[in-house]
Amino acid sequence: MTKGDEDCAVTAVGDRPAGRRGSPLFERRRELGGGRARPPVPGAHPIKRPLNPGNRNALHPGAWWIWALGLGTAASRTTNPLLLALLIGTAGYVVAARRSEAPWARSYGAFVKLAAAVLGIRLAFAVFLGSPIPGTHLLVTLPEVPLPHWAQGVRIGGRVTAEGVLFALYDGLKLATLLVCVGAANALANPARLLKSLPGALYEMGVAVVVALTFAPNLIADVQRLRAARRLRGRPDRGLRGLLHVGLPVLEGALERSVALAAAMDARGYGRTAQVPPTVRRTTAVLTLGGLLGVCAGTYGLLTAEGGGYGLPVLLAGLTAALAGLWLGGRRSLRTRYRPDVWGARAWLVAGSGVAVATLMIVAASYDPVALRPGVVPLIAPALPLWPAAAILLGLLPAFVAPVPYTRASRATEVAKAAKAAKATEVTKVADVTKEPS
Repeated sequence: MTKGDEDCAVTAVGDRPAGRRGSPLFERRRELGGGRARPPVPGAHPIKRPLNPGNRNALHPGAWWIWALGLGTAASRTTNPLLLALLIGTAGYVVAARRSEAPWARSYGAFVKLAAAVLGIRLAFAVFLGSPIPGTHLLVTLPEVPLPHWAQGVRIGGRVTAEGVLFALYDGLKLATLLVCVGAANALANPARLLKSLPGALYEMGVAVVVALTFAPNLIADVQRLRAARRLRGRPDRGLRGLLHVGLPVLEGALERSVALAAAMDARGYGRTAQVPPTVRRTTAVLTLGGLLGVCAGTYGLLTAEGGGYGLPVLLAGLTAALAGLWLGGRRSLRTRYRPDVWGARAWLVAGSGVAVATLMIVAASYDPVALRPGVVPLIAPALPLWPAAAILLGLLPAFVAPVPYTRASRATEVAKAAKAAKATEVTKVADVTKEPS
C-alpha cells in the first residue's frame, strides 16, 4: 500500500471496511471518535459545548409553543399600544437570546416584516376606505369617488380623522403582535421534534401541520440562498427581473423537497395501521366525538351567563373523554419513538411563564377593561397600566432559564478559551523547567 492509500484508508470495524476519507461512513466514524484520533494538546482542557438544540436534553418544543400562545392570548385581550409594544419586545428579546442557527430559526424576520405589512395595510384601508369611528380632528380630506346607491355605507376617499386612524393603528397592532408571537414559536421550536411528541392518534394530522409550518421557513431559506448566489455571480437579485429568476428555482426546489418527503414517508411505512378489534374502534369514535361535543357545550356554558353552573363540569368531562379517545386511538399507530424528548423543569418554567402571562392578562381585562382597551373618542393618550405590564415581563423568563443554543460564535469562543488555557499551561511548564537546578 502506498502512502496515498494509507492516508485515505481508516481502521476497519470487525470484517467491514470503514470507508475512505470524505465518505459518509468515514465522517460518521470520526464523529463517534473512530478512525485516526488527533493527539491531545498538552495541558488543554476539554471544551464544554453549550447545549445543542438537537440534543435530547434540549428544551421541549411544546414548551416554546405554549409560551408563544400565552403571549398571543395576552395580545388578544388588549388594544393598548404600549402593552402590545411590550409584548413584541418581550418576544423579540427571547428570540434573540435563545434562537439557534437552524433553518427554521431564520423565519422570525419574515414574520416581523409580515406583521409590519399587515399594520400598513390596515392603516391604508382606514385612510382610503374610511373608518366607522366618528371623529372631530380632521387630518386631510381626500377626493371622494361617487358610488351607486346599492353601495351605501361604503366610500372611497373623503374625510380622514385622527380618531379613525388611531383606531386602525390599535387594531392592526394587535394582529401584528399575534403574528410576531407565532413567528417566535416558529423560530424557537424544532417542528420535527414537535411532531415526534404528538400522540399516536394525531400523528397523520400532525405531519400535515408540520409540513405546512415548515413551508414558510424553507421557502425563506431557499430565497436567501438563491439571492446570495446571484449576488456572488454579479447578477441582479432585486426588482421584477430578480424575482422572476429566483422564483422558478424556488418552486423547483419545493417540488423536489415534496417528492423526497413523500418517498421518505413511504419508505418508513407512513400511514400503516395496526389491526385493532372493532369494539375498540367504536369506543374510540364514541369517546372522541362525545368528548369534543362536551368541550363545545362546556365552553358555551362558560361564555354565557345562564350556563355558569354546568359549564365547567361538562368541559372537564368532555376533556377527559377526548383524551381517553386519543389514547385508545394511538393503539392503531405502529410508530415508535427514538429518544423521546423529556419534559423537564426548564420546560415547566418556560410554559408556565406563558400561561402566567395569559392568565394575568385575562384577569386584568375583567377587572380594568378600560386600561387594556383605551378609547379613541375623545382623543387621549393611552396610559401604561402597571400590573398588566409587570405580568407581560414574566414572559422574559425563557431568556434566562432556557438552554443556550449551540452556534458558531459560541464554538469559536470556546475554542479560543481552550487554546488560551493550553498556551498558559505550556508557558507555566516551560517556566518550571527553567527554574529546576541543573
